[in-house]
Amino acid sequence: MDPITVGVIGIIIFLVLIFMGMNIGLALLLVGFCGYALVVNPTAALSQLRTDPATQASTYSFMVVPLFILMGNFAYHAGLSGGLYSCANKWLNRLPGSLACATVAACAGFGAICGSCAATCATMGTISIPEMRRYGYNDRLATGSIAMGGTLGILIPPSTPMIIYCIMAEASIGKLFIAGILPGIMMAVLCMATIIIQVLHNPALAPKGEKYSWKERLISLKGLIGVVILFGIVLGGMFSGVFSVNQSAAIGAFLALIIMIVNMCLQRSFTWKEFWSKFKDAMWTTIRTFAMTFLIIIGASLFCKFLTITQIPMRLAAYIGGLNVSKYVIIALMTLVYLFLGMIMDELPMIMLTVPIFWPIAKALGFDVVWFGIYIILSMELGAISPPVGLNCFIISGVAKDVPLGTIYKGALPFMLTIFVGIALLAAFPQIALVLPNLMK
Repeated sequence: MDPITVGVIGIIIFLVLIFMGMNIGLALLLVGFCGYALVVNPTAALSQLRTDPATQASTYSFMVVPLFILMGNFAYHAGLSGGLYSCANKWLNRLPGSLACATVAACAGFGAICGSCAATCATMGTISIPEMRRYGYNDRLATGSIAMGGTLGILIPPSTPMIIYCIMAEASIGKLFIAGILPGIMMAVLCMATIIIQVLHNPALAPKGEKYSWKERLISLKGLIGVVILFGIVLGGMFSGVFSVNQSAAIGAFLALIIMIVNMCLQRSFTWKEFWSKFKDAMWTTIRTFAMTFLIIIGASLFCKFLTITQIPMRLAAYIGGLNVSKYVIIALMTLVYLFLGMIMDELPMIMLTVPIFWPIAKALGFDVVWFGIYIILSMELGAISPPVGLNCFIISGVAKDVPLGTIYKGALPFMLTIFVGIALLAAFPQIALVLPNLMK
């Protein structure tokens, strides 16, 4: 059978397995192994299956993934998310839909110490949904704003998908981290603008916010201290060249642990039993999350090798590169692909599956590797909130069990347009993503 035909059949089988509910890492591994065995031979496939896990496990760059996950878990147990939300609420209270705007701002801040779309969404959903309901916010606006705010967790560094992209595209992790700051701020502002427009159009969605004195606002700034310390040292060290990415991840995890202990002492809740409970929970959550991530990495590695020997990425890159259309038309088509893939899988397998195909095309068209990484992250945000799956919408459905999933999707739909606007701005003004990396040492 022709290798390209085998490759196309393999992709179709993979999508069918995902629709059937199979674990994504196992689906990638199974299809990659069987496809490699058909195109080359079973002995070669077994050899790849034997060496790939060891090769991936010995990749030095992957060390940052569990460290940043651990940093996020310690930060969660330190209670930094609650302080972020309280501060954002007090400073944004004059805006229409102030609590929803505060939720987006808090998601952006928590994304700076978490790096996970799902974790940001679940954490901030648990805090903000009860508050917005208490003040009479419409469920559609409340859940939609959290679903969108959660996507900022993978755009604002540190970000696990960014790390995986850099390893696959051979880009600088530090530069991509720094590149995500301005687009992250831009998307947070666009999200708040979307909320304000909705509330101005339909005031019934949200009541007017409470009034706070300047003293209350200034006092609330203490909730940002831990976040500023973590964000400043981790990214500041990378930006200045004082730390490598791996060193920054290790230092960030250690500082998050210290902040957790200090906060427990300040709240007079420190006991060895309580400390050990939080420490153990953070470690086990990190182990489970990274184990799931590593399985996807191993499976995607074998799947990508299978696609490579079928010549599908190279043939597709050559074909698209030869089209007599604007490179931005091709970017628009890629965005539609990400929109579709986001309906059936989360961000990590999307990166592992598409980067080997799309990056050679983007490189041939003259796009910068850092800019393209930010574009991919933005495109994946679409999938995180789009029906019929939308991972963030499912997470919110789990937090607010009495809110119909359809209501959550309706709340997220306006923010899909927001992401399209963000992608258009990034394409029109690439320096939004490139100005800070160009300043790095």
